[in-house]
Amino acid sequence: MNIKITKATKSRIDSVDMNNIPFGKVFSDHMFIADYIDGKWTNLEIKPIQNLSLHPSNLALHYGQSVFEGMKASVTKEGVPCLFRPEMHAKRINKSAARMCMPAFPEDLFVEAVTKLVGIEKNWIPPYDGSALYIRPFMFATDEFLGVRPSEKYKFIIMTLPVGPYYTKPVSLKAETEFVRAAIGGVGEAKAAGNYAASLYPAKLAQEQGFDQIMWLDAKEFKYIQEVGTMNIFFVIDGVIVTPQTDGAILKGITRDSFITIFKDAGYKVEERLIGIDEVFAAHADGKLQEVFGAGTAAVVSKVERIHHDGKEIKLDVSDYKIANLAYDTLTGLRNGTVEDKFGWVIPVEIMETV
Repeated sequence: MNIKITKATKSRIDSVDMNNIPFGKVFSDHMFIADYIDGKWTNLEIKPIQNLSLHPSNLALHYGQSVFEGMKASVTKEGVPCLFRPEMHAKRINKSAARMCMPAFPEDLFVEAVTKLVGIEKNWIPPYDGSALYIRPFMFATDEFLGVRPSEKYKFIIMTLPVGPYYTKPVSLKAETEFVRAAIGGVGEAKAAGNYAASLYPAKLAQEQGFDQIMWLDAKEFKYIQEVGTMNIFFVIDGVIVTPQTDGAILKGITRDSFITIFKDAGYKVEERLIGIDEVFAAHADGKLQEVFGAGTAAVVSKVERIHHDGKEIKLDVSDYKIANLAYDTLTGLRNGTVEDKFGWVIPVEIMETV
């Protein structure tokens, strides 16, 4: 499938301070866009980023058919831009789309579009440790109709933006005992926009109480740990790495999957299973809770230094963390080319002529 490329006449990159990038606010010069019309994807184009024109009855605005992905492009020490496991993101957005009754986007076209867009925007990749070019593919309904049914037309867009570290310090968590993120049988496994909207109010309350993020518990008993804010979560208990098993209510994180592979390759025992909040507090009381950290595309690794649950607290010394450091150093090294890519995860991108 041919992708039309229309380049910006002048780049805005000279107006950006790459040493001081607010997360999520600075966008590169171009975007990819495609339309789903009459049962097929068409109008494939990379063009200067611009506003969209939508009718007020747009179905996505009223009934929430919208899914997205989060990816990163990095640059090696030799200056080669790279993608990390792009085919996994292609598969996951289609699983999200299927759950939201939306059409699949061809996986090979997804990878091609991301690759060409990053090749054009190579200069927007910050060369500093902890920084990257964040990639946001997303799909949403475009029918102009007020009625509860799937849309017949959709847009698929990819934007890119330079970003620095998502979290610059260890985080504190509140284990939530009133609100729920997702239930088995719901849409928790999909990266659906509504999941994140529903999390905003309880997250706001937690932040007002002095916490950085919420540790979500299961919807039935408020007993088993699911995720943390926008991340999957790992625990190191007496030398064993434990992460909640994906059960339909937990996002199948690509960073999570990568870490599990890295840990097993390094000889660690990894368990994917139910883990209760009481088990975590008991492990801490017994001196066996060694590390807690979040894992996600945006944050990569986020060390947890405090957990609050039902009036009780755990405090951890993140300076002793070893496995979290292994995860971060390995993934970062894979992306910048200083660690051997024995898993075949890193895809080099051909640099295209820019504006």
